[in-house]
This record gives sequence, structure tokens and C-alpha cells, in this order.
Amino acid sequence: MKAIVVHEFGGPEVLKLEEIPTPKPAAGQVLVRIHGVGVNPYDTYMRNGTYAVKPSLPYTPGSDGAGTVEAVGPGVGKVKAGDRVYVAKTVTGAYAEYAIVLESQVHRLPEKASFSQGAGVWVPYGTAYHALYHSAEANASETVLIHGASGGVGIAGVQLARALGLTVFGTASSQKGLDLAKREGAHQVFDHSKSGYLEEIMKATGGVGVNIVLEMLANVNLSSDMKLLSTNGRVIVIGNRGEITINPRDLMGRRGSIRAFTLWALTAPEETEVHAGIIAGLENGTLRPVVGKELPLAEASRAHVEILEPGAAGKIVLLP
Repeated sequence: MKAIVVHEFGGPEVLKLEEIPTPKPAAGQVLVRIHGVGVNPYDTYMRNGTYAVKPSLPYTPGSDGAGTVEAVGPGVGKVKAGDRVYVAKTVTGAYAEYAIVLESQVHRLPEKASFSQGAGVWVPYGTAYHALYHSAEANASETVLIHGASGGVGIAGVQLARALGLTVFGTASSQKGLDLAKREGAHQVFDHSKSGYLEEIMKATGGVGVNIVLEMLANVNLSSDMKLLSTNGRVIVIGNRGEITINPRDLMGRRGSIRAFTLWALTAPEETEVHAGIIAGLENGTLRPVVGKELPLAEASRAHVEILEPGAAGKIVLLP
């Protein structure tokens, strides 16, 4: 089978398309024929060797994918050959034509969702669900500000928050991104590339501030986020690429809080809840992953460059 293999940590050029043996599932494992691979920012950090999780070399990247079950190992009863599925983490890596996953890592993909949409489920929707339901403990009637609302996690957050009954504000840096966030459910959108947008957001709240901020780039925005909070407001740190100086007084007067997590630290009960919510949303149409671009698997290096560029408009998906 064809797969992307990383033999050394480094830039996008270390992503090599190679022919390697197709793996066979052992007990408790499932072999999935991958039809779509979701590209996530953390994939690039791991490839660089700078992520908290550092795989042993060589390795095939990717935790998110969707396809059909090719074969199952002994003891597997959750799925069978031919089933449409999405995967949430893998044993052998999703940037390939086939991937081995544990039975617990494979989940039913409703018919309403395409394979490319299924490839954009786990990290974006798992992150957004955990941020809103578990970390922020969001309530209907609250206001949430979602930075980067046109990206994978951002769109997931917009859809989930809107379904939950929150007032949704979103930011993006292009008109295309702003239009996308509005179309997917944001009540108001703001261009974060323009000066004065923070004042616009505060004005839109009537000077009260927002209850929740979903922050994708804390090293840039965290200090400003704290000033936008209402009383008992909370910033949920989802993404970060460096250090930032903050003034705790901006939290103290508001009784605010900063909460943070990584998706890899979810407990088993939390993961069960996340997948139940995602599958229900895919079935009823509440959740609609937006595919912004599809690229051949051979262009993984290009995908790793573009995933970090500003102006996101949906999910980047690789097609094996």
C-alpha cells in the first residue's frame, strides 16, 4: 500500500510517499481502507519533533480518517467488513491507503456524512465538544466568542454552540472565512485582521463581555481575551504556539478563569460521550463538517504548509 512515512523530524519535506506492506489486524484490531485523511495543525508539530507526543521513527502521521472496514481481527464485534466508519486515533497512522486501529478507535459514520467529512470529525469536533461541554460547561443563553471560526475546530465550535442555544460570535481574517462562519451559524462575525475588532466585539455585547472564549492561538490573543470576559467568564485554550505575558488583574476583577486541555488527555467516559454526541449530530444534520480542500495523499507536504497559513476556510483532507 501507499503511505506517507517520516524517517526524520523536520519540515514538510520529510513527508515521503512510499510503498509499504499492508498491515493485518491482530486480536482486537480493525483494518480500515482509508478514503479520506484529516490534516490537523498538531500533525505539523509532531512532524517537527516539537509536540508533547513524540513518535518513534519511522512513523506514518495522522489520527483522523474515514473509510470502510476491510477486515477485523479476532474478538472484534463492534464493526464488520464493509461498514462505513471514521477513526479517532490509529495504531499505524492515517496518512495511508490502509490503517490499523483498535476496536475502541473506530466509530460508525452516518450515511449523511461523506468520507471526506468523516475525515474531519475527530480532532475538530472532539475538541470543540470537549471545550464547550466539559471544559467551559456552557449553558444556553450564554455568549461564546470563537476565534478562527472558519477553521476545522472553529466551524465545529460554531455548529455545536449554535445547537446548544448560545449566542455565537466568530472571528476570521478573510471575507470568505467570515461568510463561512456566518453561514455555519455564527450570529455575528468580526475580522480579526483589522484594528478595532475587539472594541466591536465588546460593543456587540452591550459592554457586558462574553461568557466564553474558545481560543485557538493563545500566544497571540490570550491577554486580549481576558479583557473581553464578562463576570465569571472563562477562556478555553485550545491552541497555542508560544509564550505570552498576561496581567492576572484582568481576571481578578471579572472573577474570570483560563482553562486548557489537550484532546489526548480525555478520559474514557468523556470520549464515549463525545462520540455519542458527534454521531447524533452527524445523523440529524446539526453537525456538518466543511471540507475546504481535497489534495492527493502525495501532496501531504503541501497540506502541512497550508494548514498553518491564515485565512482557513474549512478542513484540508488528503485522498489516498
